[in-house]
Amino acid sequence: MPTPPLDDHGIEQLLSQPTAGAIEAVRQLDGDYMVLGVGGKMGTSTAVMLRRALDAAGKQAKVYGVSRFSRPEAKAELESCGVLALSCDLADPDQVAKLPEVANVEYLAGQKFGTDSAPDETWIQNTIVPSIVAKKFRASRIVVFSTGCVYPYTPVGGRGATEATPVAFMGEYASTCVGRERVFTHYARKYGTKQLMYRLNYSTELRYGVLVDIGQRVLAGEPVDITMNVFNFIWQGDACARAIQCLQHVANPPKLLNVTGLEKVTLRDAAERFGKVFGKVPVITGTPADAAWHSDASESVRLFGPTSMSLDKLIAMIANHLSAGGKLLGKPTHFETRDGKF
Repeated sequence: MPTPPLDDHGIEQLLSQPTAGAIEAVRQLDGDYMVLGVGGKMGTSTAVMLRRALDAAGKQAKVYGVSRFSRPEAKAELESCGVLALSCDLADPDQVAKLPEVANVEYLAGQKFGTDSAPDETWIQNTIVPSIVAKKFRASRIVVFSTGCVYPYTPVGGRGATEATPVAFMGEYASTCVGRERVFTHYARKYGTKQLMYRLNYSTELRYGVLVDIGQRVLAGEPVDITMNVFNFIWQGDACARAIQCLQHVANPPKLLNVTGLEKVTLRDAAERFGKVFGKVPVITGTPADAAWHSDASESVRLFGPTSMSLDKLIAMIANHLSAGGKLLGKPTHFETRDGKF
């Protein structure tokens, strides 16, 4: 029998537990912190981890969390954790101009889901908003969240895209993500801002991620499309800690950094592992492709050490959460998508 699932608060406490590396990073950094896009999938975890890391390091710096806060309770939840919540539409230059100046910015704002149905909004959120933010925080250190989707597909038999791999424009979403990087880079050159492009794939927790999508389908007896063939993963707690540590590695020109685990997983293997846990034979569909979106994270592992969560441990945790009827975010990753439409 599965153990009772964690509620949202319990999951966030798990995700925001600061690592030794995150604590040491804030101990060495100066100034206050701001998480832009704090209402997104990783924003809350990053902001609360920052607060907890600062407390552990005995530092009094402020942590601001910025979002439109369409859910008022989200603002209250952040403030209960010691994060100073600020309501702001980042697409409005007048509102952004009123935000306090801080030394350290984590930029998590952006749009992925709904790109195909509203490409104009995606371009606004992923390219215009960065220009407003980059001008406002020209004197700050900025970690810019990006994605491995800026790369082309690379052979599944290789190590994946490295930071030296030229970017591609594989669909509307990927193109706007390249645009976000280009806009921030432009202002870095113009103002001398130190930045880091945080190319993440794929962050996973108990309520969201490629592994959650696969586990759901295996549990429900639904087909798992293995055409994409392989993927990388990283526990979201590790991803948040690395984002904090990246503030120590910003540079001008901006540093590019792949952030994920070193383990390359095939979709078939992941489905079969869930099948063993659930006692079900997974329904497999599709023909594995010769190339896929996957990245080589050797540089980030060199900087920050190995990730903390093994594939088997994470599958066990997710399988228990799913079996016990735990809450999900309801945002499929569309891991099987190969045309760039999300």
